[in-house]
Amino acid sequence: MSRKNILILTPFFRPNVGGVETHLDDLWRYLTDRNYKVFVITYQPLTTKARGLRLEKKKNLQIRRISWFGHNLFHKIEAYPLADFFYLTTGLFFYTFFFLLHRKNKIEVIHAHGLACGFIAKVMSKIYRKRSVISTHAIYHLDKRPTLAGIIKWILSSTDRILALSKPSKRELIEIGLPESKIGLYTYWINQEIFKPHNRERCRKVVGWQNKFIVLFVGRLIEKKGIKLLIEVARKTRKKIHFAFIGEGPLGSELESTSQEMDNVIYVGSVVNEKLNLYYNASDLVIIPSQYEEGFGRVILEALSCGVPVIGSNKGGIPEALDSSVGLLIEPLTPEIREKIEFLFDNPQELKRLKDNCRKYALNRFSAKNAKIIEESYYS
Repeated sequence: MSRKNILILTPFFRPNVGGVETHLDDLWRYLTDRNYKVFVITYQPLTTKARGLRLEKKKNLQIRRISWFGHNLFHKIEAYPLADFFYLTTGLFFYTFFFLLHRKNKIEVIHAHGLACGFIAKVMSKIYRKRSVISTHAIYHLDKRPTLAGIIKWILSSTDRILALSKPSKRELIEIGLPESKIGLYTYWINQEIFKPHNRERCRKVVGWQNKFIVLFVGRLIEKKGIKLLIEVARKTRKKIHFAFIGEGPLGSELESTSQEMDNVIYVGSVVNEKLNLYYNASDLVIIPSQYEEGFGRVILEALSCGVPVIGSNKGGIPEALDSSVGLLIEPLTPEIREKIEFLFDNPQELKRLKDNCRKYALNRFSAKNAKIIEESYYS
């Protein structure tokens, strides 16, 4: 089949830090390796203190980053869907319109990520007569939000293909009246040559975690990710168990001060994705105590690929990524998290059983073959 030129629209892209951003890095690499020409239109980082090149070019890839106002404003308005929508849509909408006006013959497919860019793709695909694909990365609880459900149905109804990240996401889209035949189910994948097991003691020596039992959190440092809950767990858990936090966000300063007060809390800060494997391999457990229905949880894939078991919230798409052979599902409450962590601390044979299964589980479920359904969506 002939290789098409793909326009990716997304509010979030590297050097912004997050699971979606890392997934998009994996996606453009997969596509350009197969000789697709990929164009990305995005913002300069909205939640990370970093700047990327305004125009970045590589073989088969062009990235255009728009400067936009309100660093960290996204975290403050995220709970207000209408404000969030206009904040994320406006700059990308006008930039994309003029980009396609001058390059309409170069682009064959618009692949939008998230609802804001889904709206842009809806309009631009009609104006410029392009195939459109929209990927979701979240669960929206549409049964409790009828107005939002109506807006989403309107946005997605005219797209050629919808890609839902998890079964709960696909189910809620069907329940609001979108045709099941139009909705595909995709799964993240990771570079398993980067995320793989290494000598644990050597990794611990490099990061300074020798002789410690480490429970690692990786993600945005915001309340709904369970950060304050984990701090409370650390206060009530045996001091031989250490909690390490990697990420950026509004709760970073609170974590930094907590780490100075509590010997069993370690604040690492931001780590580039390519070096995360060092920290995974230095850890005994990875924990995802999300207080909301997370779309999938990319951290699970990375941890398991490095041979590290995961304790994750029994919410959203997390149960799809995790089963009892490689981790534990929990209700994200202080007593239960503490109980499960201390159980594995006290039962090294059970922890070893989980560890021994992780790498094979990840190889079977999270390889680059998962990208095939996205590639196919560009054609049918």
